[in-house]
Amino acid sequence: MTFRLSALLAALGLAAITSSAAADTLLMERTQKEATMALPTRGMSMAQVESRYGAPVAKLDPRGGNRPQHPVINRWEYDNFIVYFERSHVIDAVVKRADANELGVKKTH
Repeated sequence: MTFRLSALLAALGLAAITSSAAADTLLMERTQKEATMALPTRGMSMAQVESRYGAPVAKLDPRGGNRPQHPVINRWEYDNFIVYFERSHVIDAVVKRADANELGVKKTH
């Protein structure tokens, strides 16, 4: 009986390690893929982004702008990424998360 229990626990442990390794591999593959994505770069204008990547899926409501210390931040959503603009120039672009279980930017629509 003890041998069976030990064998069962060993099998469960191996299964957990295998599924964890598969998840790590997927995350590494996604990270490598993201590194090769051509995202808008800091400093590009809105016109340059739209010219190169096309019209966004959505232009989200601007935020801020109530004080000089809080400039207007615009967000444009594309299929795979979101672009953040300070006034009219890119300050960052982030890749959307792959699925509902992954931490990261949530799909807005």
